[in-house]
Amino acid sequence: MRTSRGWLPVLAVAVLAVSAAPASATPKPGASVEFATFNASLNRGAEGALLADLSTPDNAQAREVAEVIQRSRPDVLLVNEFDYVPGNAAADAFRDNYLEVGQNGARPIDYPYAYTAPVNTGVPTGFDLDRSGSVGGGNDAHGFGVFEGQYGMLVLSKYPIDTAKVRTFQHFRWQDMPGALLPDDPATPESADWYSPEALEVLRLSSKSHWDVPVRVGTRTVHFLVAHPTPPTFDGPEDRNGTRNHDEIRFWADYVTPGKGAYIYDDTGRRGGLRAGERFVIAGDYNADPFDGDSVASAARQLLDAPRVQDTKPASLGAVVAAEQQGGANAEHKGGPWLDTADFNDETPGNLRVDYVLPSRGLLPLRDGGFWPVPGTDLARLNDASDHHLVHVEVAVP
Repeated sequence: MRTSRGWLPVLAVAVLAVSAAPASATPKPGASVEFATFNASLNRGAEGALLADLSTPDNAQAREVAEVIQRSRPDVLLVNEFDYVPGNAAADAFRDNYLEVGQNGARPIDYPYAYTAPVNTGVPTGFDLDRSGSVGGGNDAHGFGVFEGQYGMLVLSKYPIDTAKVRTFQHFRWQDMPGALLPDDPATPESADWYSPEALEVLRLSSKSHWDVPVRVGTRTVHFLVAHPTPPTFDGPEDRNGTRNHDEIRFWADYVTPGKGAYIYDDTGRRGGLRAGERFVIAGDYNADPFDGDSVASAARQLLDAPRVQDTKPASLGAVVAAEQQGGANAEHKGGPWLDTADFNDETPGNLRVDYVLPSRGLLPLRDGGFWPVPGTDLARLNDASDHHLVHVEVAVP
Protein backbone atom coordinates (compact mmCIF):
# COMPACT_ATOMS: atom_id res chain seq x y z
CA MET A 1 0.00 0.00 0.00
CA ARG A 2 1.39 3.36 -1.01
CA THR A 3 1.28 6.21 1.46
CA SER A 4 1.48 9.17 -0.89
CA ARG A 5 -1.46 11.54 -1.22
CA GLY A 6 -2.21 15.01 -2.45
CA TRP A 7 -3.50 17.68 -0.07
CA LEU A 8 -5.47 15.94 2.68
CA PRO A 9 -7.48 18.66 4.44
CA VAL A 10 -8.67 18.14 7.99
CA LEU A 11 -10.60 21.40 8.37
CA ALA A 12 -7.67 23.47 9.62
CA VAL A 13 -4.66 21.48 8.41
CA ALA A 14 -3.45 20.41 4.97
CA VAL A 15 -0.71 17.83 4.72
CA LEU A 16 1.26 16.93 1.61
CA ALA A 17 2.85 13.50 1.60
CA VAL A 18 5.31 12.50 -1.13
CA SER A 19 5.79 8.88 -2.06
CA ALA A 20 9.05 7.19 -1.22
CA ALA A 21 8.26 4.26 -3.50
CA PRO A 22 10.00 3.92 -6.87
CA ALA A 23 8.03 5.33 -9.78
CA SER A 24 8.01 1.93 -11.47
CA ALA A 25 6.72 0.04 -8.42
CA THR A 26 4.16 -2.59 -9.46
CA PRO A 27 0.92 -2.60 -7.43
CA LYS A 28 0.45 -5.79 -5.42
CA PRO A 29 -2.72 -7.85 -5.86
CA GLY A 30 -5.12 -7.12 -3.03
CA ALA A 31 -3.53 -3.74 -2.26
CA SER A 32 -5.67 -0.65 -1.90
CA VAL A 33 -6.28 1.24 -5.12
CA GLU A 34 -6.55 4.99 -5.52
CA PHE A 35 -8.91 6.16 -8.25
CA ALA A 36 -8.85 9.77 -9.45
CA THR A 37 -10.28 12.17 -11.98
CA PHE A 38 -8.65 15.33 -13.33
CA ASN A 39 -10.02 17.70 -15.95
CA ALA A 40 -6.55 18.77 -17.01
CA SER A 41 -7.59 21.24 -19.74
CA LEU A 42 -5.15 19.57 -22.14
CA ASN A 43 -7.42 20.43 -25.04
CA ARG A 44 -6.17 22.53 -27.91
CA GLY A 45 -7.83 24.77 -30.50
CA ALA A 46 -6.62 22.89 -33.56
CA GLU A 47 -6.33 19.25 -34.54
CA GLY A 48 -2.81 17.95 -33.97
CA ALA A 49 -1.82 20.77 -31.63
CA LEU A 50 -1.90 18.65 -28.47
CA LEU A 51 0.31 15.95 -29.96
CA ALA A 52 2.75 18.63 -31.11
CA ASP A 53 2.84 20.14 -27.61
CA LEU A 54 3.38 16.77 -25.93
CA SER A 55 6.03 15.61 -28.39
CA THR A 56 8.58 17.83 -26.62
CA PRO A 57 9.20 17.98 -22.85
CA ASP A 58 8.95 21.75 -22.51
CA ASN A 59 5.24 22.65 -22.63
CA ALA A 60 4.65 24.66 -19.45
CA GLN A 61 1.02 23.66 -18.90
CA ALA A 62 1.65 19.97 -19.54
CA ARG A 63 4.51 20.07 -17.04
CA GLU A 64 2.19 21.54 -14.39
CA VAL A 65 -0.49 18.92 -15.12
CA ALA A 66 2.13 16.17 -14.86
CA GLU A 67 3.38 17.55 -11.55
CA VAL A 68 -0.14 17.55 -10.10
CA ILE A 69 -0.47 13.88 -11.08
CA GLN A 70 3.00 13.03 -9.75
CA ARG A 71 2.30 14.64 -6.38
CA SER A 72 -1.14 13.02 -6.10
CA ARG A 73 0.06 9.63 -7.44
CA PRO A 74 -3.28 7.90 -8.18
CA ASP A 75 -3.23 4.31 -9.38
CA VAL A 76 -6.07 4.68 -11.88
CA LEU A 77 -6.75 8.09 -13.39
CA LEU A 78 -9.27 9.63 -15.77
CA VAL A 79 -7.99 12.69 -17.61
CA ASN A 80 -10.80 14.81 -19.04
CA GLU A 81 -10.21 17.32 -21.85
CA PHE A 82 -7.39 15.36 -23.45
CA ASP A 83 -7.83 15.61 -27.23
CA TYR A 84 -8.29 12.23 -28.91
CA VAL A 85 -5.41 11.11 -31.13
CA PRO A 86 -5.66 7.62 -32.67
CA GLY A 87 -3.21 4.93 -31.67
CA ASN A 88 -2.64 6.36 -28.17
CA ALA A 89 -0.06 8.69 -29.74
CA ALA A 90 -0.83 11.66 -27.45
CA ALA A 91 -1.09 9.37 -24.42
CA ASP A 92 2.31 7.87 -25.19
CA ALA A 93 3.88 11.29 -25.63
CA PHE A 94 2.39 12.52 -22.35
CA ARG A 95 3.73 9.52 -20.48
CA ASP A 96 7.16 9.54 -22.10
CA ASN A 97 7.88 13.27 -21.98
CA TYR A 98 6.02 14.41 -18.87
CA LEU A 99 4.74 11.77 -16.44
CA GLU A 100 7.90 9.65 -16.56
CA VAL A 101 10.07 12.74 -16.09
CA GLY A 102 10.22 14.29 -12.62
CA GLN A 103 8.68 17.77 -12.54
CA ASN A 104 10.03 20.32 -10.04
CA GLY A 105 11.27 17.70 -7.62
CA ALA A 106 8.21 15.44 -7.87
CA ARG A 107 8.92 11.79 -8.54
CA PRO A 108 8.21 10.39 -12.01
CA ILE A 109 5.20 8.12 -12.28
CA ASP A 110 4.66 5.17 -14.60
CA TYR A 111 1.32 4.12 -16.03
CA PRO A 112 1.87 0.95 -18.09
CA TYR A 113 -1.73 0.87 -19.28
CA ALA A 114 -3.69 3.50 -21.17
CA TYR A 115 -7.08 3.56 -22.84
CA THR A 116 -8.60 6.12 -25.17
CA ALA A 117 -11.23 5.97 -27.91
CA PRO A 118 -13.15 8.26 -30.27
CA VAL A 119 -15.63 10.75 -28.81
CA ASN A 120 -18.57 12.73 -30.19
CA THR A 121 -17.06 16.21 -30.05
CA GLY A 122 -16.81 17.79 -33.48
CA VAL A 123 -18.65 14.92 -35.20
CA PRO A 124 -21.24 16.60 -37.48
CA THR A 125 -24.94 15.72 -37.20
CA GLY A 126 -26.05 17.39 -40.43
CA PHE A 127 -28.71 19.37 -38.56
CA ASP A 128 -29.08 22.95 -37.29
CA LEU A 129 -29.20 21.96 -33.63
CA ASP A 130 -28.80 25.49 -32.27
CA ARG A 131 -31.23 27.00 -34.82
CA SER A 132 -28.69 29.54 -35.98
CA GLY A 133 -29.95 29.37 -39.56
CA SER A 134 -26.99 27.40 -40.87
CA VAL A 135 -25.64 23.89 -40.45
CA GLY A 136 -22.08 23.33 -39.37
CA GLY A 137 -19.63 24.13 -36.60
CA GLY A 138 -19.30 22.99 -33.03
CA ASN A 139 -22.86 23.75 -31.93
CA ASP A 140 -24.27 21.45 -34.62
CA ALA A 141 -21.99 18.54 -33.81
CA HIS A 142 -22.96 15.56 -31.63
CA GLY A 143 -20.77 17.19 -28.98
CA PHE A 144 -19.37 20.70 -29.08
CA GLY A 145 -15.94 20.80 -30.69
CA VAL A 146 -14.16 22.56 -33.52
CA PHE A 147 -12.61 19.27 -34.65
CA GLU A 148 -13.37 15.61 -34.08
CA GLY A 149 -11.93 14.44 -30.79
CA GLN A 150 -11.47 17.81 -29.09
CA TYR A 151 -12.05 17.59 -25.30
CA GLY A 152 -11.57 13.82 -25.36
CA MET A 153 -10.79 11.45 -22.49
CA LEU A 154 -7.84 9.31 -21.40
CA VAL A 155 -7.65 6.54 -18.78
CA LEU A 156 -4.24 5.78 -17.27
CA SER A 157 -3.68 2.81 -14.99
CA LYS A 158 -1.05 0.94 -13.03
CA TYR A 159 -3.36 -2.07 -13.12
CA PRO A 160 -4.18 -4.03 -16.29
CA ILE A 161 -7.09 -2.79 -18.36
CA ASP A 162 -9.21 -5.56 -19.87
CA THR A 163 -9.49 -3.86 -23.26
CA ALA A 164 -11.42 -6.77 -24.78
CA LYS A 165 -14.26 -6.15 -22.33
CA VAL A 166 -14.42 -2.34 -22.50
CA ARG A 167 -17.90 -1.09 -23.33
CA THR A 168 -18.30 2.26 -25.08
CA PHE A 169 -21.58 4.10 -25.57
CA GLN A 170 -20.61 6.79 -28.06
CA HIS A 171 -23.48 6.05 -30.44
CA PHE A 172 -26.33 5.61 -27.96
CA ARG A 173 -29.15 7.93 -29.10
CA TRP A 174 -30.65 10.42 -26.68
CA GLN A 175 -34.24 9.59 -27.65
CA ASP A 176 -33.66 5.91 -26.77
CA MET A 177 -33.52 6.77 -23.06
CA PRO A 178 -37.03 6.16 -21.65
CA GLY A 179 -38.47 9.41 -20.35
CA ALA A 180 -35.58 11.43 -21.79
CA LEU A 181 -35.59 15.07 -20.69
CA LEU A 182 -35.58 16.39 -24.26
CA PRO A 183 -35.46 20.19 -24.62
CA ASP A 184 -38.63 22.12 -25.27
CA ASP A 185 -39.21 25.08 -27.56
CA PRO A 186 -40.94 27.58 -25.23
CA ALA A 187 -42.49 29.38 -28.21
CA THR A 188 -44.70 26.43 -29.19
CA PRO A 189 -47.52 24.57 -27.38
CA GLU A 190 -45.93 21.19 -28.08
CA SER A 191 -43.58 19.65 -25.54
CA ALA A 192 -40.00 18.42 -26.02
CA ASP A 193 -39.97 19.80 -29.57
CA TRP A 194 -36.73 21.78 -29.81
CA TYR A 195 -35.21 19.10 -32.04
CA SER A 196 -37.03 17.79 -35.11
CA PRO A 197 -37.92 14.08 -35.31
CA GLU A 198 -35.31 13.76 -38.04
CA ALA A 199 -32.58 15.24 -35.81
CA LEU A 200 -33.54 12.97 -32.91
CA GLU A 201 -33.14 9.97 -35.19
CA VAL A 202 -29.39 10.62 -35.23
CA LEU A 203 -28.58 12.77 -32.17
CA ARG A 204 -26.43 10.92 -29.64
CA LEU A 205 -26.75 11.27 -25.87
CA SER A 206 -23.06 11.51 -24.95
CA SER A 207 -21.43 14.84 -25.72
CA LYS A 208 -18.08 12.96 -25.52
CA SER A 209 -18.73 9.32 -24.66
CA HIS A 210 -19.47 6.99 -21.77
CA TRP A 211 -16.92 4.22 -21.18
CA ASP A 212 -17.04 1.15 -18.95
CA VAL A 213 -13.34 0.34 -18.53
CA PRO A 214 -12.73 -2.91 -16.57
CA VAL A 215 -9.57 -2.70 -14.44
CA ARG A 216 -8.13 -5.95 -13.08
CA VAL A 217 -7.05 -5.74 -9.43
CA GLY A 218 -5.58 -9.15 -8.66
CA THR A 219 -8.40 -11.61 -9.33
CA ARG A 220 -11.07 -8.91 -9.06
CA THR A 221 -12.48 -6.51 -11.63
CA VAL A 222 -13.45 -2.93 -10.89
CA HIS A 223 -15.42 -1.17 -13.62
CA PHE A 224 -14.11 2.37 -14.10
CA LEU A 225 -17.16 4.23 -15.41
CA VAL A 226 -16.05 7.50 -16.97
CA ALA A 227 -17.71 10.36 -18.83
CA HIS A 228 -17.69 14.14 -19.28
CA PRO A 229 -21.23 15.50 -19.75
CA THR A 230 -21.76 18.82 -21.50
CA PRO A 231 -21.80 22.02 -19.43
CA PRO A 232 -25.42 23.03 -18.70
CA THR A 233 -24.84 26.47 -20.23
CA PHE A 234 -24.21 28.13 -23.63
CA ASP A 235 -27.82 27.70 -24.75
CA GLY A 236 -31.16 29.54 -24.45
CA PRO A 237 -34.50 29.17 -22.64
CA GLU A 238 -34.90 25.71 -24.20
CA ASP A 239 -32.01 24.59 -21.95
CA ARG A 240 -30.83 22.04 -24.48
CA ASN A 241 -27.45 21.68 -22.78
CA GLY A 242 -28.90 21.61 -19.27
CA THR A 243 -31.34 18.82 -20.14
CA ARG A 244 -28.64 16.87 -21.93
CA ASN A 245 -26.29 17.23 -18.97
CA HIS A 246 -29.06 15.82 -16.76
CA ASP A 247 -29.59 12.77 -18.97
CA GLU A 248 -25.86 12.13 -19.51
CA ILE A 249 -25.56 11.89 -15.72
CA ARG A 250 -28.72 9.79 -15.47
CA PHE A 251 -27.17 7.28 -17.90
CA TRP A 252 -24.66 6.03 -15.30
CA ALA A 253 -27.24 6.10 -12.51
CA ASP A 254 -29.43 3.78 -14.57
CA TYR A 255 -26.47 1.68 -15.71
CA VAL A 256 -25.45 0.73 -12.15
CA THR A 257 -28.96 0.30 -10.71
CA PRO A 258 -30.39 -3.20 -11.20
CA GLY A 259 -33.63 -3.11 -13.16
CA LYS A 260 -33.07 0.33 -14.67
CA GLY A 261 -30.48 -0.21 -17.39
CA ALA A 262 -32.24 -2.76 -19.61
CA TYR A 263 -32.75 -0.14 -22.36
CA ILE A 264 -29.02 0.62 -22.66
CA TYR A 265 -27.03 -0.68 -25.64
CA ASP A 266 -23.32 -0.25 -26.30
CA ASP A 267 -21.46 0.38 -29.55
CA THR A 268 -21.32 -3.36 -30.33
CA GLY A 269 -25.08 -3.74 -29.85
CA ARG A 270 -24.86 -5.52 -26.49
CA ARG A 271 -27.77 -4.51 -24.28
CA GLY A 272 -28.19 -3.97 -20.55
CA GLY A 273 -26.48 -2.23 -17.68
CA LEU A 274 -23.89 -3.43 -15.20
CA ARG A 275 -24.64 -6.79 -13.65
CA ALA A 276 -25.74 -6.81 -10.02
CA GLY A 277 -22.85 -7.31 -7.63
CA GLU A 278 -20.17 -5.90 -9.93
CA ARG A 279 -17.84 -3.36 -8.31
CA PHE A 280 -17.40 0.02 -9.96
CA VAL A 281 -16.05 3.54 -9.58
CA ILE A 282 -17.82 6.39 -11.39
CA ALA A 283 -15.46 9.24 -12.26
CA GLY A 284 -15.32 12.39 -14.32
CA ASP A 285 -16.17 16.04 -14.71
CA TYR A 286 -19.97 15.97 -14.65
CA ASN A 287 -20.47 19.74 -14.85
CA ALA A 288 -23.17 19.65 -12.16
CA ASP A 289 -23.07 20.71 -8.52
CA PRO A 290 -25.72 19.16 -6.22
CA PHE A 291 -26.62 22.55 -4.72
CA ASP A 292 -25.32 25.44 -6.82
CA GLY A 293 -24.71 26.49 -10.42
CA ASP A 294 -26.81 26.29 -13.59
CA SER A 295 -27.49 22.56 -13.91
CA VAL A 296 -30.96 21.02 -13.69
CA ALA A 297 -31.66 20.86 -9.96
CA SER A 298 -31.68 17.07 -9.67
CA ALA A 299 -28.86 16.32 -12.12
CA ALA A 300 -25.96 15.51 -9.78
CA ARG A 301 -28.22 13.98 -7.14
CA GLN A 302 -29.17 11.22 -9.59
CA LEU A 303 -25.69 9.79 -9.09
CA LEU A 304 -25.12 10.75 -5.48
CA ASP A 305 -28.43 9.18 -4.41
CA ALA A 306 -28.17 6.03 -6.55
CA PRO A 307 -28.60 3.03 -4.24
CA ARG A 308 -25.28 1.35 -5.06
CA VAL A 309 -23.16 4.52 -4.99
CA GLN A 310 -21.08 5.79 -2.08
CA ASP A 311 -20.26 9.49 -1.83
CA THR A 312 -17.20 9.92 0.39
CA LYS A 313 -17.24 13.72 -0.13
CA PRO A 314 -13.55 14.36 -0.93
CA ALA A 315 -12.57 17.75 0.50
CA SER A 316 -9.71 20.24 0.39
CA LEU A 317 -8.70 23.16 2.56
CA GLY A 318 -7.51 25.06 -0.50
CA ALA A 319 -11.06 25.20 -1.83
CA VAL A 320 -12.27 26.76 1.42
CA VAL A 321 -9.59 29.45 1.35
CA ALA A 322 -10.18 30.15 -2.35
CA ALA A 323 -13.92 30.63 -1.82
CA GLU A 324 -13.29 33.04 1.06
CA GLN A 325 -10.70 35.06 -0.84
CA GLN A 326 -12.60 35.23 -4.13
CA GLY A 327 -16.04 36.03 -2.70
CA GLY A 328 -18.67 36.89 -5.29
CA ALA A 329 -21.14 34.07 -5.92
CA ASN A 330 -19.28 31.85 -3.48
CA ALA A 331 -20.69 33.81 -0.54
CA GLU A 332 -24.25 32.81 -1.53
CA HIS A 333 -23.63 29.14 -2.23
CA LYS A 334 -25.58 26.49 -0.37
CA GLY A 335 -22.98 23.75 -0.78
CA GLY A 336 -19.93 23.50 1.46
CA PRO A 337 -16.89 25.18 -0.14
CA TRP A 338 -14.57 22.39 1.06
CA LEU A 339 -16.19 20.13 -1.54
CA ASP A 340 -15.55 22.49 -4.49
CA THR A 341 -13.45 21.01 -7.28
CA ALA A 342 -13.52 23.74 -9.93
CA ASP A 343 -12.46 27.39 -9.79
CA PHE A 344 -14.94 29.20 -12.04
CA ASN A 345 -15.82 32.86 -12.53
CA ASP A 346 -16.22 34.59 -9.17
CA GLU A 347 -19.43 36.43 -10.07
CA THR A 348 -21.24 33.51 -11.70
CA PRO A 349 -21.33 30.63 -11.10
CA GLY A 350 -18.49 30.77 -8.54
CA ASN A 351 -16.53 27.68 -7.46
CA LEU A 352 -18.45 24.42 -7.73
CA ARG A 353 -18.29 20.72 -7.00
CA VAL A 354 -18.46 19.15 -10.47
CA ASP A 355 -15.71 16.49 -10.47
CA TYR A 356 -16.57 13.17 -8.84
CA VAL A 357 -15.01 9.85 -7.85
CA LEU A 358 -17.82 7.63 -6.54
CA PRO A 359 -17.05 4.04 -5.50
CA SER A 360 -19.72 1.37 -5.38
CA ARG A 361 -20.91 -0.44 -2.34
CA GLY A 362 -18.66 -3.47 -1.94
CA LEU A 363 -15.55 -1.30 -2.13
CA LEU A 364 -14.18 -0.02 1.19
CA PRO A 365 -13.27 3.70 1.15
CA LEU A 366 -10.03 4.42 3.02
CA ARG A 367 -8.97 7.97 2.22
CA ASP A 368 -9.96 10.72 -0.17
CA GLY A 369 -9.32 14.35 -0.98
CA GLY A 370 -8.89 17.05 -3.57
CA PHE A 371 -5.58 18.46 -4.79
CA TRP A 372 -6.24 22.15 -4.24
CA PRO A 373 -3.15 23.65 -2.56
CA VAL A 374 -3.90 26.48 -0.17
CA PRO A 375 -3.42 29.85 -1.90
CA GLY A 376 -0.15 31.43 -0.81
CA THR A 377 1.66 28.13 -0.25
CA ASP A 378 4.47 26.79 -2.43
CA LEU A 379 2.34 24.38 -4.44
CA ALA A 380 -0.36 26.98 -5.10
CA ARG A 381 1.47 27.65 -8.37
CA LEU A 382 -0.11 24.40 -9.61
CA ASN A 383 -3.61 25.83 -9.25
CA ASP A 384 -3.06 27.43 -12.65
CA ALA A 385 -2.66 24.07 -14.40
CA SER A 386 -6.44 23.89 -14.96
CA ASP A 387 -9.65 25.45 -13.70
CA HIS A 388 -10.43 22.03 -12.23
CA HIS A 389 -8.65 20.15 -9.46
CA LEU A 390 -7.74 16.50 -9.19
CA VAL A 391 -10.06 14.46 -6.94
CA HIS A 392 -9.08 11.05 -5.54
CA VAL A 393 -10.56 8.23 -3.48
CA GLU A 394 -8.57 5.28 -2.19
CA VAL A 395 -10.51 2.03 -1.74
CA ALA A 396 -9.78 -1.51 -0.62
CA VAL A 397 -11.04 -4.20 -2.98
CA PRO A 398 -12.22 -7.10 -0.81
